[in-house]
Amino acid sequence: MAKTLKINTAWCKGCGICAEFCPPKVLDIVREKVVLKDMDKCTKCALCELRCPDFAIYVETEEVAG
Repeated sequence: MAKTLKINTAWCKGCGICAEFCPPKVLDIVREKVVLKDMDKCTKCALCELRCPDFAIYVETEEVAG
């Protein structure tokens, strides 16, 4: 199963809670919206998803064919 971090910027209010709880510190707030600085360093731990009060960030699990 592959995991991908998804961000819905329309729902993001730029509170920064997700960035504060991100263990590898790959999230940042730019112009009052969350941005992913480095997808390769993201561990997809979903702590950002658990902490976001606006449901603007989440980890999506996709089945890989094969």
